[in-house]
Amino acid sequence: MTILVDMDDTIEQLLKAWIKRANEKFDRNVTLDDITSWNAAEPYHGITRKQIYDITYEPGFWSSVEPMPGAVEALKHFMDEGHEVYIVTATEIEHVEEKMKGLLFRYFPFISWEQVIITSRKQMIRGDVLIDDGIHNLEGGQYRKIMFTAPHNRFYDAEANNMIRVNTWDEVVDIIDGMTE
Repeated sequence: MTILVDMDDTIEQLLKAWIKRANEKFDRNVTLDDITSWNAAEPYHGITRKQIYDITYEPGFWSSVEPMPGAVEALKHFMDEGHEVYIVTATEIEHVEEKMKGLLFRYFPFISWEQVIITSRKQMIRGDVLIDDGIHNLEGGQYRKIMFTAPHNRFYDAEANNMIRVNTWDEVVDIIDGMTE
């Protein structure tokens, strides 16, 4: 199988690191439960969206983002089973070097640059399955859709939209292993 995998809040915990840094910087106590939409700046009243989003441009930020529990093992498992694994990310050009070196290749050294696709139009990419937390990336694509639960999508009805919702990488492994049996 060709398995397409998103980065942010799918194989790594962007939102957790982002909120931690924003809370430190702006002396706030926002939690993951306070995030209810794609706009991570929404719960930071009195602080502009630009101020919140600029945090991701701070030197060293991407090195503070940690992998999602079980993601390293799951992607390695898929590759060991003979599947083609591609990281499909909408990473902004300004973040590419630090995000790839400080995060992706650091924690997933078995992934090569040849397995990275950078695009904001994931529906244009062909694969058997896409694992992603972004509803907008899953809708309309010509692949099986596995939605990784994140604060901004927790109220979305995945099943009604032909998506399989998962909460852990163990669940993803079980689903994909079941597809290939």
